[in-house]
Amino acid sequence: MHRRSPRVLRRLTRRLASSAAFALLAAASGMAGVAGLAATAAPAHADSGTYQQVTGFGSNPGNLQMYEYVPAGLPSGAPLVVALHGCTQSADDYYNNSGWPKYADLWKFAVVFPQTTTSNNIQKCFQWFDPAKDARGGTEAASIVQMVSNAEQRHGSDPHRVFVTGLSAGGGMTADLLAAYPDVFAGGAVDSGLPAQCATSLVAASGCQMNNQNLTPAQWGDKVRNSYPGYTGPWPRVAVWQGTSDYTVYPVNATELRDQWTNVWGISQTPSSTQSLPGGTTQSVYNDANGKPAVEVYSISGMGHGLAVDPGTGADQCGSTGAYFLDTICSTSYTAKFWGLDGSTGTDPGDPGDPGGPGDPGGGTPQCFTATNYAQVVAGRAHTSGGYTYANGSNQNMGLYNVFVTHTLKETSANYYVIADSGC
Repeated sequence: MHRRSPRVLRRLTRRLASSAAFALLAAASGMAGVAGLAATAAPAHADSGTYQQVTGFGSNPGNLQMYEYVPAGLPSGAPLVVALHGCTQSADDYYNNSGWPKYADLWKFAVVFPQTTTSNNIQKCFQWFDPAKDARGGTEAASIVQMVSNAEQRHGSDPHRVFVTGLSAGGGMTADLLAAYPDVFAGGAVDSGLPAQCATSLVAASGCQMNNQNLTPAQWGDKVRNSYPGYTGPWPRVAVWQGTSDYTVYPVNATELRDQWTNVWGISQTPSSTQSLPGGTTQSVYNDANGKPAVEVYSISGMGHGLAVDPGTGADQCGSTGAYFLDTICSTSYTAKFWGLDGSTGTDPGDPGDPGGPGDPGGGTPQCFTATNYAQVVAGRAHTSGGYTYANGSNQNMGLYNVFVTHTLKETSANYYVIADSGC
């Protein structure tokens, strides 16, 4: 056996580091594709619409594939959601397990499921770590934006209500898309993902996944601002989902995402309100200057790496469990409501980043809810602290947490409630 030179050994070390990064990216998104999910698998609920591949959607510089789910009776002017799978996964996996078709049927919006293949990346990862792929005008990002334009034209989708979400590597690409195309996406959700432009090479990717990058909020915010220099329009509203026991994409990424997007919005890193949700979930809300949630962070106690789902027939239950589809809480339901897809919020025409509250001009009629303090908390309109009940958003004291005190709450913007006992 011949002895390798130190230079050769260094090259081998670098190759192993790259292989390790690929392996982490694969683990970062789970092995649902390997687990046997296929296009013919039964969805998590009885879809009433059509799921199919769309070809010829554009020049497709990123060599991606486009699938979509269109509910029956989709009206013109409806929202559009883009949902990005993780490494080793497919559009079919995300369609079957994520729960998005359920709410597309319920609230009438179309869902585009982009898909990458091994010809792009050996692990079928969206390449969130490559500026040639994920930046504005980058090949994969441009292909996804072409899918959006194609769907808007064919379905008459509202261009001011386009949203993007993704798991792990798909979450990293989601953050990059929000930074590079704030003029296209009104909001996003990063599930077990990474901050925008955290890594600019494959070798750096594993460091982003596992380590604190020790950047200030302003430095994180600059990565977004530099993704589209000169942009002066509104910024997307961003939800961040993260398990506290995620050892693939470590929880520090949620903190960095919070720092990044609150800085972009010019708001504090201290939450405006917090509340407990099912599945051991803590929701932290960061309001903009008008009191509307701009950033929300959902931390799920004890959850590992994956997308949070909650199989069942309840209104806030969705999805199907599987490899890296974890039974905790229906993240899709809460994300959809945060974006206003349930009709509780509207979007003012011409303002793609400002999903207005029900009381906004053009936002619809304010919604009021009369119930006991206990019921208001269970419904997610209020939270408790020290035995007392407080309205979400305004933090108005509603009195003791029990079934004997009743109040009317008015939702003035997404998840922002004020006491309206004197009338709505």
